[in-house]
Amino acid sequence: MKETMKDLVKSTVISIGMAMAIFCLVGIVFDIGYKGNFSLDNYRFTKMVVGCVLIGLGFGVPTIVYRKDSIPMPIRVIIHMGIGCVVYTIVAYAVGWIGGSATISQGIIIAAIQLGVAFIIWFLFMRYYRKEAKKMNDRIQEMK
Repeated sequence: MKETMKDLVKSTVISIGMAMAIFCLVGIVFDIGYKGNFSLDNYRFTKMVVGCVLIGLGFGVPTIVYRKDSIPMPIRVIIHMGIGCVVYTIVAYAVGWIGGSATISQGIIIAAIQLGVAFIIWFLFMRYYRKEAKKMNDRIQEMK
């Protein structure tokens, strides 16, 4: 149980950190794109930061499902990414990242890009952890 909580906290902190880093990078792009005239009013910045934390929780907390070996991997991925993407979509609409003045087709493109980024990040983590598992298995084989 203690190890599970440690993994959960680690995953959540990493997810929140990644959400904040992506938020900052996108903010820089928009600031450059608007030539330094990018402004947020009515606490929009604060709402977006809180949204980033919620997105980090939405993607970090469901990683607990990967500790359940009785659930097939495709189902674990669907649960994890499903919860994360639903939380992301709700937050994105709530803080104004999706919607507003965008047309329906622009909203779909924005959502597709953002969901694509989520799956790319998941894929990179999956590759990293598989590589780590292979290293451990190789070391175990060497010890025999």
